[in-house]
Amino acid sequence: MNDGWPIASPSCARPASLLTYCSNIHPGESWQAVRSNVETHALEVKKRLSPDEPFPLGLRVSAQAAAELDRTGTAQFADWCEKTGLFVATINGFPYGDFHGSPIKTGVYLPDWRSPERVEYTLALGKLLDGWTGGSQAAPAPSISTVPVAYRDGFTDPDWALVRNNLIDCLQGLDRLRQASGRSLVLAFEGEPGCVVETMSDAAACLERLDLPSGLADLVGVCLDCCHQAVEFEDPAAVLATVRERGLRLAKVQISSALSATTEELEALRAFDEPVYLHQAVARDRDGRLERFADLPELFARLDGGRPAPEECRVHFHVPVYAAHLGYCGTTQGFLETIIPLLDPGVLLEVETYSWDVLPADLREGEVADCIVRELEWVTRLLNA
Repeated sequence: MNDGWPIASPSCARPASLLTYCSNIHPGESWQAVRSNVETHALEVKKRLSPDEPFPLGLRVSAQAAAELDRTGTAQFADWCEKTGLFVATINGFPYGDFHGSPIKTGVYLPDWRSPERVEYTLALGKLLDGWTGGSQAAPAPSISTVPVAYRDGFTDPDWALVRNNLIDCLQGLDRLRQASGRSLVLAFEGEPGCVVETMSDAAACLERLDLPSGLADLVGVCLDCCHQAVEFEDPAAVLATVRERGLRLAKVQISSALSATTEELEALRAFDEPVYLHQAVARDRDGRLERFADLPELFARLDGGRPAPEECRVHFHVPVYAAHLGYCGTTQGFLETIIPLLDPGVLLEVETYSWDVLPADLREGEVADCIVRELEWVTRLLNA
């Protein structure tokens, strides 16, 4: 076995988890850009970490890229992956459009599950993923992660009927793919601060409220994003207990880390206020009470208002998972160190540090591929420990 990659051998009593990274770290909305990023970066990561073993891909495919691919292009990519020792394990179907360079903020959730465009996009990804997983890859089942229903601001109770109808339309399409190919795909809701699905308990309550038909419910699961759950101050063991006790299907775990600033470090968070992404924040006072902020400017207004400073504040800003402290402030790496050993074997792990381009310049150490390799090696050491 390659020491840098947790690939299970036939003699392993405990099957290893698949470990990859999400290609949303690389800019590019067209299929040509996606393919170029895989050829340039993913192959380099494979060469350095898994030269002799298959390497799973976590692809981010925009609506534009999905529309540009036909059956021929899908088949050509599948053939190329087989020849190069790659296979698609999961697709990030969260961001629909532009994801780098221009301000996104709450637009990243649109279209949400109130819109038929979200159905069309997700089914397009399902067709691609079904075409790319025709080989004999073992569990876990290929997955598509998606928005946490919608951003909470503006979501009303009557919207649930729209969500349910659109979701059923999508799952019926995925079920038709399953009937035709014999392969099951999992649609995974990814909880995020400030959204309809925020915590793992929210995910369970959402699926219970939707009350999906029994023949379709098995196609739905959750994507556990460790950055998001850590920002919520959720306890790692309690998160996994909710998954088990509420019967949730854990489709994949996104290995990601957030900012964490103590009282003395709060001013350092101003270095991370940038215009592209939404950086929700949650502050905890000494009595354990939580206060939530939609973005960093709202947090700074609170800090400048003369009230006592919180004991700790966590911010939705994906930072390298190997860093316990950034020089400015801390991270939620401890959440990862606690939860990874508790995960069931065989779960898909996907490192997701997409904010490389907007990190403060002095934190961008080396090339992007170097950062990816370092992150995967850090996770591997934790798995092997």
